Amino acid sequence: MAICEVCGNDYWLAFEIRTISGDTHVFDSFECAIHRLAPVCEHCQCKIVGHGVEVSGRFYCCAHCARSADTEHGFKIQDAVGVHPG
Repeated sequence: MAICEVCGNDYWLAFEIRTISGDTHVFDSFECAIHRLAPVCEHCQCKIVGHGVEVSGRFYCCAHCARSADTEHGFKIQDAVGVHPG
């Protein structure tokens, strides 16, 4: 069994995540892993679960937040999925 580094639960189905930097983290749920490791949107402060949008090294949860935060280039930022072609 292993102890989750976020909630402290000692759980027999805990799992490890190794990051690109070589750090190892132990969690008992995806919820705890997201809480600790997911990046935060620079506009609305929500956790980015999924691809998100990166603009000039800054991360956003969606194109709307990226457009809202980047007044210089924001008009060029589009969602890749679900955008009507016309």
